[in-house]
Amino acid sequence: MDPILEQYQRLVERVRSYTPSAELERMERAFRYADAQHAGQLRKSGEPYIIHPLHVAMIVAELGMDMDSILAALLHDCIEDTGSTHEDIAKLFGPTVADIVEGVTKLTRMQYVTKEEEQMENLRKMLMAMSKDIRVILIKICDRLHNMRTLEYQSTKKQREKSLETMEIYAPIAHRLGMQRVKWELEDLSLRYLDPVGYDEIARELAAQSSVHEEFMRAVREKVERRLADEGITSKVYGRVKHIYSIYRKMYTQHKTISEIFDLYAFRVIVDDIPTCYNVLGCIHDMFNPVLGRFKDYISTPKPNGYQSLHTTVIGREGIPFEVQIRTQDMHQTAEYGIAAHWKYKRGLAGHLGSEETYEWVRRLLESQQDTDAEEFVSSLKVDLFADEVFVFTPQGDVKSLPAGACPIDFAYAIHSAVGNRMTGAKVNGRIVPLDTKLQNGDIVEIITAKNAHGPSRDWIKLCKSNEARNKIRQWFKKERREENIASGKVMLEAELRHMGITLSQVTAAENLPAILKKVGQGSFDDLCASIGYGGTTAVKAVARIREELGRIAKTQAVPPAAGPGVIYPGMAATAHPAAKAPKRTQSGITVEGLGNCMIKFAKCCAPVPGDPVIGFITRGYGVSVHRADCPNAQFDHTDPREAGRWVNVSWVEGEQESYRTALELIAADRDGLALDVASALSALKVRVSTLAARATDDGTALVSVEVEVKDRGELQQVINRLSQIHGVSTVKRVTG
Repeated sequence: MDPILEQYQRLVERVRSYTPSAELERMERAFRYADAQHAGQLRKSGEPYIIHPLHVAMIVAELGMDMDSILAALLHDCIEDTGSTHEDIAKLFGPTVADIVEGVTKLTRMQYVTKEEEQMENLRKMLMAMSKDIRVILIKICDRLHNMRTLEYQSTKKQREKSLETMEIYAPIAHRLGMQRVKWELEDLSLRYLDPVGYDEIARELAAQSSVHEEFMRAVREKVERRLADEGITSKVYGRVKHIYSIYRKMYTQHKTISEIFDLYAFRVIVDDIPTCYNVLGCIHDMFNPVLGRFKDYISTPKPNGYQSLHTTVIGREGIPFEVQIRTQDMHQTAEYGIAAHWKYKRGLAGHLGSEETYEWVRRLLESQQDTDAEEFVSSLKVDLFADEVFVFTPQGDVKSLPAGACPIDFAYAIHSAVGNRMTGAKVNGRIVPLDTKLQNGDIVEIITAKNAHGPSRDWIKLCKSNEARNKIRQWFKKERREENIASGKVMLEAELRHMGITLSQVTAAENLPAILKKVGQGSFDDLCASIGYGGTTAVKAVARIREELGRIAKTQAVPPAAGPGVIYPGMAATAHPAAKAPKRTQSGITVEGLGNCMIKFAKCCAPVPGDPVIGFITRGYGVSVHRADCPNAQFDHTDPREAGRWVNVSWVEGEQESYRTALELIAADRDGLALDVASALSALKVRVSTLAARATDDGTALVSVEVEVKDRGELQQVINRLSQIHGVSTVKRVTG
C-alpha cells in the first residue's frame, strides 16, 4: 500500500475510535486538497511533504480533538507554503478552519532570535492567538512535536536553534496547558540536540538498568494492586521511570550522578471517584513510609491549568523513595492531554471548550505587558507563564496562584492594584511578616492597608516575582511621582550620554529631537526622562537607540559616524572621549590559571572590580564564576576534595575592559531629595549608573541601593568617598554575599 494512503488510513481509524459519527468525507476532502497543494514538495528527509501534515493531524487526533482541529492540522501549511488563501480554505472547509490555519501560519513565521523586540512581538502574537482560539497553539505544538521527531535531517545549527526554541517556549507552554505527555517528549527531544553527551549518558544508563527498574516497578505495582483489591477498591496502577530531561535537570541542579538519584520512579493510581482517591492515599501511607513535606493535594486546590491529583512521596522496604499520584479517570485525561481534553467526546456529545477561567491567565498576561520594555517582557513572561506555582489563600478561603518565590507584595497586587498601593504590612497565618517573606503552599495571607499609605516603594519592584505586580508598581510611580521621575531619569540619561560621548544638546537639538523621540517611542523629552526614572526603560537602552539614530542622521549629512564610545557627531565637543583612545576590549579582563580562553562571569553576590583580590569557581555549564576573595560565597570546605578542586586562581589583566559593574548600599537619615542628591553626586563624578533605588525603613532611616560601573577599585573608592559626604549619609558599603 502507498505509505501516504497507509498513514491516512491510520488517521481515519484513530478518529473513528473516539468519534464514530465523525465527518470522514469532509476529512478526506481536506486530505486530497492538501495533497494536491503540496504536490512536488519534499521534506528534508526526501519524503513527500504531505507526510508531515498527516503526522501532525495524527498527533491532534491522539489528543482527541474535534474535526475542525484535524482539518486545520491537515491544511496548516497550505497558506504558508502553497498558493492557497484564507478565502479558499474558508469557502471549502468553513471560516473556523480557515481562521485556525491562518493563526498557525502566523506562528509558523516565528523564529527564536536574540533581538528582544522581535521575540517579544512573536510571543505576544502567540498569546493573542491563544486568547482568540486555543486550538491554534495546540496545533502549533503538535506541528513542533513532529518537527522535533524528524530533526535529524536538519543541519547542526538548525537542530540547536529549534531545540532551544522548543525548550524555552513550546515545552513550557505545553506544561502550562497541562499537556504533560507532549511536554515530556518535547523536553527529551530538545535535550538530545542541546546536550547529546548528557542525553546519551542517561539513556545508556537507563537501558543498562532497565531490568532492575522493571522488577522494582512490577513488585510495587503488584503490592499496591493486592492491597487495594483487599479493600474492595477498583483501580488501575501504572509505574514508570521519570523521563530523561527530568533526571538530567535533577542531576545538574543537585550536582549528582544518575546512581545517586533515587526517586526515579513514579506510580499512578486511577480510581472511580474523589472519595476513593483519599481512601487510596490512606492505604499507600499505611503500606509505605511517607516522606514529610512531600504531600500535595491538587484535588482540593487544582493548578490553574486544571490539573488535579493527590501527590505523595513514600519509601518502601528497599529504602528507595518513589512518588505516587492518585486521581480519577477524568483527572487523568486532563493530566495527560491538558486543555485538549476539553474536546474529548463523552456519551456521544461533543466536549466543551472549557470555561472562560480556563485561559483567563492568557488575557491577564496580555494586560500586564502594556508598558513593558521588550527585554523584560521576554524574561518576566518566562516567570509568569512558565515558573512553578505556589497556591495561597485569602482570609475568606479564595485561592490565589502566584509564581514560586512570590512574597506578600505579589499577593496584594494579585487581589487589586489599590490593595497593593495602600499596603503597609502583611500577615501570614496570623503573624505579621516582612514584605520579602517567601510564601509557601497553603499559607493564609492577609494584607494590612491604610488610606493614608505613602504608596509602594521602588524596592518592591526587586522583591516581587510576578510581572503583574511589577507593572502595577511602575504604573503608580509613573502617575504619582512624575516630577521626581523626570529629575532622576534626566540625571541617569545625562550620565549615560556622557559615557557614550554624546552631549545633551545634541539630543535636544530641534533638528534631532523628533526623530530621537520616535526611535525611543516617547512623546516628549520629559516622557523619556520619566520613563527612565520610574523604570519603564533604562538609560543604557535609551542611549543605545539615541546613538543609533544620531548615527543615521550623521549619515544623511554625509558625516560617517565612528563605531564606539567617543563617536564625533556634528556639533559634538571635540574633547569628548576621542575614539583613538578607546581601549581595546576583550571578553572579561580575567585570566584563569591552568585554563585557556574560557567563559567568565562575574558573581553578582560580590561584584568584583580590578584591584580586588579574586578567586574563581568552575561552574557546571556557565564557565568560571569570579568572586571577591572576601565574599562569603567564596569560602569553601578545604576537607571536601570535590569542592576544593573546583576553585581556581584567577587574576586581572590591566587595561582589558573599560568598566565593571558593582553594587553599593547607603544607609542615611530619611529625607526628601536624598535619592536626587545621590544621583547628582554620581553624575558629577561622571560615573555610569545602572540602577538606583531607595526605600524608607520604620526607624526613620533610608536604604539606597545603587549599581555603578567603574574602571577599578581606585575609582570605586572615589565614588564611596563622595557619597559618604552627602548630608545624612552614615554608611556606604559594598554589597557582599
